[in-house]
Amino acid sequence: MRKLNYPILILLTLALAFFCLAYPIYVIRPFRHQGPRELAVALAVTRIRPIATVLASLAAALFLVLDWRLRRRLMRRIAAAAAVLAVWACAVLSRVNVYEIMFHPMGSPSFESARASRLDGKEMAIAVNLRGAARAYPIRIISYHHIANDTVGGVPIVATY
Repeated sequence: MRKLNYPILILLTLALAFFCLAYPIYVIRPFRHQGPRELAVALAVTRIRPIATVLASLAAALFLVLDWRLRRRLMRRIAAAAAVLAVWACAVLSRVNVYEIMFHPMGSPSFESARASRLDGKEMAIAVNLRGAARAYPIRIISYHHIANDTVGGVPIVATY
């Protein structure tokens, strides 16, 4: 029977944990097109990554213990332990909602007259006209925040992109 190569197994758990962490961030990042298939995969990975990263962490720790018992060289042990720590770091970081960090709430939007605006004529905006009051939310601003709570003509609204 062939012995298992524990350092390779540890690296595979690291690859899994890193994929679960990085792929959804890569796909869902702002200002880029997301295809329907890649977005579906990214959302599926987001749903399974809590359990996948916990299992990868447990497996990596087990492989480290089994490899440690083989009395390998010190540098190899240190490398394996560092890889296990990286798996654990991916597991912890996968529980952080980076989108809440990236997209800061807009707060209270401020407005100026169309005449005083520094927008060029080609800039896209979301326009709202309610009860005689008008607002325009430039896409380049709202795409960063993704949501603006406002009151237009006495009506509370949410502008989103």
